[in-house]
Order: sequence, then C-alpha cells, then structure tokens
Amino acid sequence: MSSHQSPATSHPFPPRHDWTLDEVERLFARPFMELVYEAATVHRAWFDPSEVQKSQLLSIKTGGCAENCGYCSQSASFDTGLKAEKLMDATAVIAEAMAAKAGGASRFCMGAAWRELKDRDTPKLATMIAGVKALGLETCATLGMLTADQARQLKAAGLDYYNHNLDTGPEYYAQVVTTRTYQDRLDTLQYVREAGMSTCCGGIVGMGEARRDRASLLHALATLPVHPDSLPVNALVPVTGTPLGERMLAEGQIDPIEFVRTVAVARIVCPKAMVRLSAGRETMSAEMQALCFLAGANSIFVGGKLLTTPNPEQDEDAALFALLDLRPMEPAAVEAAA
Repeated sequence: MSSHQSPATSHPFPPRHDWTLDEVERLFARPFMELVYEAATVHRAWFDPSEVQKSQLLSIKTGGCAENCGYCSQSASFDTGLKAEKLMDATAVIAEAMAAKAGGASRFCMGAAWRELKDRDTPKLATMIAGVKALGLETCATLGMLTADQARQLKAAGLDYYNHNLDTGPEYYAQVVTTRTYQDRLDTLQYVREAGMSTCCGGIVGMGEARRDRASLLHALATLPVHPDSLPVNALVPVTGTPLGERMLAEGQIDPIEFVRTVAVARIVCPKAMVRLSAGRETMSAEMQALCFLAGANSIFVGGKLLTTPNPEQDEDAALFALLDLRPMEPAAVEAAA
C-alpha cells in the first residue's frame, strides 16, 4: 500500500460495491455545497489533500483506429485531418518517458489507437514497458481490448496500470460507439484484474448525455468487483469532423458546476481511487480546477498534449500548483522499491 492512503480496516468511509443507481442519482441531486463538503471529507480520509499525482500520456501509435467512437479524432470512420502513423520505436518512447520524469511526472502512460492489441506487437510493447519501469516511473498503457494471455504478458513486462474506459453509462453507450459492446470493455477489465494489474477506468462527460447517464457511468464503476485504482473524468474536447464533437460545438459544453458534481460523486462512490482530471483541462479556469481538487480530484495529466488534443503546458501547471499550494505525489512504484 502506498503511503498516501490510509488502511481500509475499520475505515470511516470503506469502499462499497452495493450502490444502487438511485442512490448515485440522489448524490448528484444534493445541494452543491453539501455534496462537495462530503466529497472533500471522504477525500481527506483516504488521501493528503495537498498532493496531486502528475501523469504524462504519450500517443505511441496515432490514428487509423477501426473503432467508431463518436468523440475520437483517431477513428478511421471520420475525416478529422489526422494522419495515421505506425507504432513508435521503443527507444523513442523511453526517451519521452525520461523527459516526462524530468518534468515531474510520476506515472507514464502509453496509448495506441487500436481496436485490440495484436500478438505481433506485444514484444515491442514489453520492451517499452520494461524501459519506462526501469526509470522508476509507474507504467500505464491503453491499447484497446486484450485477451487474458495478453494481459498476463503485459503484467510480466512490468505494466502497473491498464486503462480501459467505459466511456459512459450502459444506456447511452450506443450513442457513443457501436463497434464494440459494453461487455467487451468489462471483459478486458476482468482480464486485467486477473493478471494482477491495477485498472484505470473512467469516462467522458459532455457528450450530450443526461445526468442519469453520468450517474449510470459512476454506478457501473462503483459496482465493479474491484473499484478502479485510477478513475479519469474527461470533459469532451470537441474535434471537428467527429459526430459528438460537432454536437458539442453546436449545443455547448457541460456546465462547469455539473462537471464538479461528477468529480465529487466519483470520489464518494470510489473513495480509494485516484480521481483524475483528464481531457478538457485546457479550457478549465484555475477556479474550476480548484473546485475539482476540493471535490476529490487528485491526479492530472501534464504535458502540452493528450494523445491528439491540447493540454496545459508545464509552466501553467506549475503556476496552478503554486497558487493552490499543491505538491506532486511521489510514485507508488518508487515508494515500494525504497
């Protein structure tokens, strides 16, 4: 167990797996001040509120994905002007990880625009993972769907976390993607857990879904056999040429207070998770991010780009941390090795 968490034994806010959808909806409906206060209380019981984990995400294989996720610039189904590229060389990826560590990141995430991992690519990925791990960084990858054997191979290579988002609640899912099922996503998460890796799993808000759909996403996460170790909350970044991006450009983005509510509810229903402000931070004010941290967010992506979308630059985040008296969290992998 990492030093920034309290033991679960006799904890005042133990993780629950029996949440009902109605209960989660009622959390969303609570008066905003009360909701944020409760989320902050839960957060402080499990974490140091002044620590925020810095992760960096690199696209190791960009574009040409066979999935039709309606928000994604990398889908081959949409004309977004993005050129498909091949899988990066392991040496180049490890060099990027070294730069990320020098910039203060404690976790390095590698993302490939694939529907599923192919066995032929596994050895090259294993080399990348081992090289990043040797730097003392936590390792994370998002490579699409996995088989049970592939999950075991990634674990053997040193992968700490596997990201596989549910995207939205099951009722709204068909409005987002039709080339894979909700059960496909749940199966991959099961293989990851069985292989002994930690899960990184969250979703995207602001895609035209109703509040009940946001509650349904968090209900799905909170009733998994094991809560996600890392729970990214993404705000849709509109990409011209994608159906959901065009919809957001026409209808407007999610209300900032509703986004903070989502973060707060995520913290309450998954109290031990690292709740990450992921995509969309580029357009969030310092005040909105401060509310998110108050409501229980304790992880961000750093670096100027998230796969193909913009993200705040390093100096902007340094200024934000100084303004809010925040400090970077140490990597758990380094603590365990100490």
